[in-house]
Amino acid sequence: MRTRILSSILCLAFVLAAAPVQAQYGVSGPSNRATGETYKFEFSAYFWNPTPDLAIQTEWRGIVGDRIDLVEDLGLEKTRFMQIRAVLRPATKHKFRFEYTPIHYEQPEGLLTRDVIFNGQRYSLSLPVETTLRWNAYRFTYEYDIVYTDRGFFGILVEAKYTDVEATLRNVIVEEFVRARAPIPAIGAIGRVYVAPNISITGEFSGFRLPEGINDEYRGKFFDFDIYGTVNFSDNFGAQLGYRRFEVNYKVETDEGELQMKGPYIGGVVRF
Repeated sequence: MRTRILSSILCLAFVLAAAPVQAQYGVSGPSNRATGETYKFEFSAYFWNPTPDLAIQTEWRGIVGDRIDLVEDLGLEKTRFMQIRAVLRPATKHKFRFEYTPIHYEQPEGLLTRDVIFNGQRYSLSLPVETTLRWNAYRFTYEYDIVYTDRGFFGILVEAKYTDVEATLRNVIVEEFVRARAPIPAIGAIGRVYVAPNISITGEFSGFRLPEGINDEYRGKFFDFDIYGTVNFSDNFGAQLGYRRFEVNYKVETDEGELQMKGPYIGGVVRF
């Protein structure tokens, strides 16, 4: 009799303890959300090894500059960069994202294949040219996931991108630099699907184009495509492998640029 009473008390205690859990998740039981999807803050860092396609053109006091291909004309070589991303997630379907990509190219002794005019100065093919390009790309994004399930989601992106580009050419005779800074709005979409409870594939795209004819002194186009796979070892740690391409075309008064980067990256992610 005592054994039956004790068993009944233990069963009642188990039911009472389980009740709040059922109330929290519904009658169907706890959420079956995929590994890595229960977080409030996410931080990730990557090594990106893109192929560059970079060209600039400047004008100074009516002297129209040449279109200079920094790879073909000046010999800039492929370089690996570090990239960081952070995500604040106050609610399941809402995310505020930040991204910073510092791009730095330096060619100590490039040999021109032709004479070029840069920022009003002529650079002769007979003299070696030291080239430096600094491109700081910032990305501020709000993401709203229209559809969200335990094994994937689809959302929209509203972004403000900020581009800060500075190029310097110098030889033993002359040194000139040009700098362009501009905010660029963009909209896009993102989707993720889990092929296994801890393995996902994510693709996203955003872009913007300033219509021609609004202002002849300003023109801009932005394109960003990113696809990557994630392996989550736990809810807090994961590894990512992806491919990204982004492109910026701009005209700011008399300066123009066409900047394109594309290539694979690898990195890790931590969540809290």
